[in-house]
Amino acid sequence: MELSKGANAPVPTSLLAVVISWRSDHVVDAHALLLSDSGSVRTDRDLVFFNAPRHVSQAVTLDQEPAPGTARLSVSLPRTESDVQRIVIAGSVDEGTFGDIIGLTLTVHAADGPVTQFEVTDTDSVAAMMFGEFYRRDGQWRFRAIGQGWASGLAGLVTEFGVSVDDAAERTPARPQAARSANPFGRTHPPTTPRLVGAAGGNRSAATGPRSVAPLDRARAAERESRSIEHAQGARMPARADSFDDTGLPTSTDRSSDPSDGSRAAAPSRPVDLERHHGSVEQAPPPPPNPQRADWHSDPEDSARMRWWDGNEWTGATYPRRQLGPRDCARCANPLRRKLFGGLAPCQVCAVEIEEFLTHWHTQAWRVLTTSGPRGDDWAALWASLRYQRIDESAGREALRDAALSYVERLVTFAFTDGEVELAEFEAFEHAIAELALSGPLIEDLHRRMHRGRTLSRLRAGDLPMIRTPGLHLDPEEKVHLDLPAVHVRQLARGPKLTDGRLIGSNKKLRFVGADTGIELPWARVVSVRREQNTVVLAATSARGGATFEVADPDYVAAALEGALRVAKRLILTPGQRDTRSIPQEVKAEVWQRDGGKCVECGDGHYLEFDHIIPLSRGGATSASNLQILCRACNRTKGARI
Repeated sequence: MELSKGANAPVPTSLLAVVISWRSDHVVDAHALLLSDSGSVRTDRDLVFFNAPRHVSQAVTLDQEPAPGTARLSVSLPRTESDVQRIVIAGSVDEGTFGDIIGLTLTVHAADGPVTQFEVTDTDSVAAMMFGEFYRRDGQWRFRAIGQGWASGLAGLVTEFGVSVDDAAERTPARPQAARSANPFGRTHPPTTPRLVGAAGGNRSAATGPRSVAPLDRARAAERESRSIEHAQGARMPARADSFDDTGLPTSTDRSSDPSDGSRAAAPSRPVDLERHHGSVEQAPPPPPNPQRADWHSDPEDSARMRWWDGNEWTGATYPRRQLGPRDCARCANPLRRKLFGGLAPCQVCAVEIEEFLTHWHTQAWRVLTTSGPRGDDWAALWASLRYQRIDESAGREALRDAALSYVERLVTFAFTDGEVELAEFEAFEHAIAELALSGPLIEDLHRRMHRGRTLSRLRAGDLPMIRTPGLHLDPEEKVHLDLPAVHVRQLARGPKLTDGRLIGSNKKLRFVGADTGIELPWARVVSVRREQNTVVLAATSARGGATFEVADPDYVAAALEGALRVAKRLILTPGQRDTRSIPQEVKAEVWQRDGGKCVECGDGHYLEFDHIIPLSRGGATSASNLQILCRACNRTKGARI
């Protein structure tokens, strides 16, 4: 909606982006004043401008790096305090006047695009201007187009609304562009703690340099930056530490004087300084080695202390470096007591603190394991929090060992649900073993199971080995994939007849070569391959065309022959396709949660398998109600009964 001077329109009570644009070479600074029902500011901190770009309530934030030819403000109407009745949007120029500016336009953007637009025409030769204002009416917010100039400049405009201005600013109208780091309200505030890289839901600092993004996206970015200050002591980042207790450990710093804590501070002790401060931007200290890893490092600005690097930038958290003796605690530097029979007792203070921290850390670690697994930002943030507390990672791994074992067994059980171990499942298992630093007989056995399961899955998928058979006559382009001893089992009227020989599987046919008999089965005649106890059974198109073989490793032989059959009949599944035996991941998780991750028959928590209560071969469904968790022994017993 286009507004004329004096007109007004409703705006949504949401996060809005106010964009002031022009088509000349001038530079316009945007400002905002938050007014009470008296028509003036409550304190000088209700002025948002280049030296104070964020209101203490986070309701208004000035974009300090707008695109050329624009000035931007983000206005969060839901966060505006109840005693603020109006938000005035104004602007000023350092060189020239608004009468020299071409195409001056104010646009209010919401989530679904522009809401209102006001083209400022007939501007006077003034250095400051009130473009418009947001105001409350009947419980809703509206925007009014004003376009009124102030010949007395920015100082005169803000003074009109009750801001106390330093006279030095009025005497120096020209303000060259420079760094805006000084505090215009004459008070010193401690730095806020930057976000920890990898923390879920954490906020990173905005990138420097011009950015070409949508106005509302920029407003949301400013809103997130504002919220990051409020949540600097979030759950995934320990409290920042600028002071120390008597143990030398970091303690939380009082932030009562910080205007970004969301509460209005006391009135300033001197008038607002509208002078744009000179000076170059302070050069940031160089990053430490391996800057992707959040950890304590020697402070590049003071070698007598350690400083926290959060993976993105240096924070304000520090602690003093101390020369440790052989009897000092490595964590807090306090002297350790000697044991009665020799040796040193652990530090009691640190032991209590570490135990308390690991209790809560373990719960969070298990939540991360069962959701995103041992990888990603959340996982990295967990171990960064240990390093921040100066707790050795081995203590964390020891506290997490039982949960880690349960997690990898869960991975194995899920992988074997449909009888196929995919490459992603195998890699996830190996990554978990390495990341969790697990070892022992149970892990070795699980690794053997996963490796064999992956091997059989590759065979069934057609990834078959090539075997040289010098003494065997082959057809043109025939390649052998299997050549091993086998026993041919034939069921006769007087009983089974067993014939020793060699079982040879190629890409064209299956051969059995015995002492007094031989069999050739082209794959075109074979219907299926299955394992039955210690034998491999091939079903053919005719009743007498099948064959049964006893082999030393029926699982391997059945998988290889099934893969050869699929290749021959072009039945290989396309990448990402699953066969009909596969169980959806959400169904696995539901059954696992319902059965408590244990065998429903004996309660064992190791070597678990998903079992169809009614087998698929007998019409059973792949649903949570027809699935249960059994250990390997109970599952084999059930299979023998069926």
